[in-house]
Amino acid sequence: MARHYFGTDGVRGRVGVYPIVPEFMMRLGFAVGEVLAGSGRVRAERPRVLIGKDTRVSGYMFEAALECGLSAAGVDVLLCGPLPTPGVAYLTRALRLQAGIVISASHNAFEDNGVKFFGAHGGKLDDALEQSIEQALEQPMQCRTSRELGKARRIDDAQGRYIEFCKSTFPSALDLRGMRIVIDSANGAAYHIAPKVLHELGAEVIAMGDRPDGFNINEACGATAPQALRERVLADKADLGIALDGDGDRLIMVDGNGVLRDGDELLHVIVRERHQHEPVRGVAGTLMTNFALERVLADLSIPFERAKVGDRYVLELMQQRGWLFGGENSGHIICLDRHSTGDGIVSALQVLAALSRSGQTLAQACAPLRLYPQKLVNLRVDRPAELLARPRVLAARDAAQTQLGTSGRILLRPSGTEPVLRVMVEGEDAAQVSALAESLANALREESKAA
Repeated sequence: MARHYFGTDGVRGRVGVYPIVPEFMMRLGFAVGEVLAGSGRVRAERPRVLIGKDTRVSGYMFEAALECGLSAAGVDVLLCGPLPTPGVAYLTRALRLQAGIVISASHNAFEDNGVKFFGAHGGKLDDALEQSIEQALEQPMQCRTSRELGKARRIDDAQGRYIEFCKSTFPSALDLRGMRIVIDSANGAAYHIAPKVLHELGAEVIAMGDRPDGFNINEACGATAPQALRERVLADKADLGIALDGDGDRLIMVDGNGVLRDGDELLHVIVRERHQHEPVRGVAGTLMTNFALERVLADLSIPFERAKVGDRYVLELMQQRGWLFGGENSGHIICLDRHSTGDGIVSALQVLAALSRSGQTLAQACAPLRLYPQKLVNLRVDRPAELLARPRVLAARDAAQTQLGTSGRILLRPSGTEPVLRVMVEGEDAAQVSALAESLANALREESKAA
């Protein structure tokens, strides 16, 4: 069955443009309730669902709409207000609920919003359940009788519960005393969580991006715009900086020298330090993971595999292989021995624990991994998938790969959301990488015109 609403991570789009409108959200809540009630995954008692959100102004509207739909389907609703996406995943599991719902568009601007779901064990819903929800959306709403309606209540201690959980993932024998840390919460869901976690672990905390007004989420701040964090780290002579995105599941860091450290580098710091104490069985990355990480892990005799782009696919690969560590260079890092999903705060604490145990600075810990220069060219073409299958395109790709040899790689992939072909080349020599990327892009342009 083709999906009409669900993407790789729930439903997302521009507020006011269908389906990101209140009437659809009410129907979506009802459909989720219908599926939960009839899935056989819950016992005779009334299903219970948690709703959390980030700080977008539209979150109030969609929270009410989802609550209405769920209640009409006979589902009890728990509301926790602004809370990071991984916090909702944690509480869903800890409170033995049937599902968790997050109202967020992650790193997007406030004009966008969306909804994503977690199952009872704190992981993303499986494909079968999402398809069942899509099917239920095609059916008319039929409200339960008054006696069967669900109730709603607010969880007053959600923030404190999640703070304690985050702290529990940091070794009890360690603390952050003596460290000056700048934390940028992107004016998002972690604004009242992340600074407290670091402070309670002993750090001197300099908070920024902690004054949400409903409109400034991810605006010139956070993991997607870390320049202000970099400047603050240097100005305040901090040991390092931490940048989260709007829903708190993505992490970028800045070392004491003002150098940005992406997800590949941070995953490397965590894995290398863990491997010194207990062999790491494998690491999952994506098609965009820097080739240098793959080679460094090979030197450590740690298996590495690539999944499609998206933390959902990274998690699926980790579960298939029985591995504990994986991530994306965009900053989604998953440590399954600490949490069931990617968590920016928890991942930052794993980096900080590695630094504390090793006595290194972030710059020193990142030094063994020298990222390869990478060049990305986006080509707007018709039917990019068809273009990739043409013999002359394949020949051009193979010729470029031959020039790179074993010290680099080439990735040609169509965008999943727009008619764009992405051309990525990476290798040890920056000039060669740039020249090959432009040459390959020009060859693709010519082939596209010849169609």
